[in-house]
Amino acid sequence: MLLKTFEVKKEWVDYNNHMNMAYYVLVFDQAWEVALERFKMGGTAAKNLARSTMVVETNTKYLNEIREGEKVDVNLIYFDHDKKRLHLKMEMISKQTNKISASMEWISLYIDLSKRKVTEFEEEKIKLMDHFIKENKSKFSIDGLQLSSKLKK
Repeated sequence: MLLKTFEVKKEWVDYNNHMNMAYYVLVFDQAWEVALERFKMGGTAAKNLARSTMVVETNTKYLNEIREGEKVDVNLIYFDHDKKRLHLKMEMISKQTNKISASMEWISLYIDLSKRKVTEFEEEKIKLMDHFIKENKSKFSIDGLQLSSKLKK
């Protein structure tokens, strides 16, 4: 599922003439924000409800170089959750070569920002996520997942 398309900016490119690894994280994070807003857990929820997510573990693979001016699509290829955690994996695909440039899998915790403590998802958010999973499960891929054991189901 396409989350967002980006064009690699000049300031994202390092002295090796390709996108610096720090910007892969930025791109994946900004793309994931699209889904978080859909689940009512993004920036709006952080500001208005004092609830947000925080990444606690990642697994990133850099597979093919991306250069300045190249456009990439970030696709969500896996998503699941338990009562307090999100598990997801995204791929960055070069629009120029149609090759996977990078993948990032991560675990996030749901946080009550007023206490700075992990909390359980509200029922409304569980319904939103479960509906999303039901609609998209046939498109998800479990290949190469490293963090599945982190969910407490």
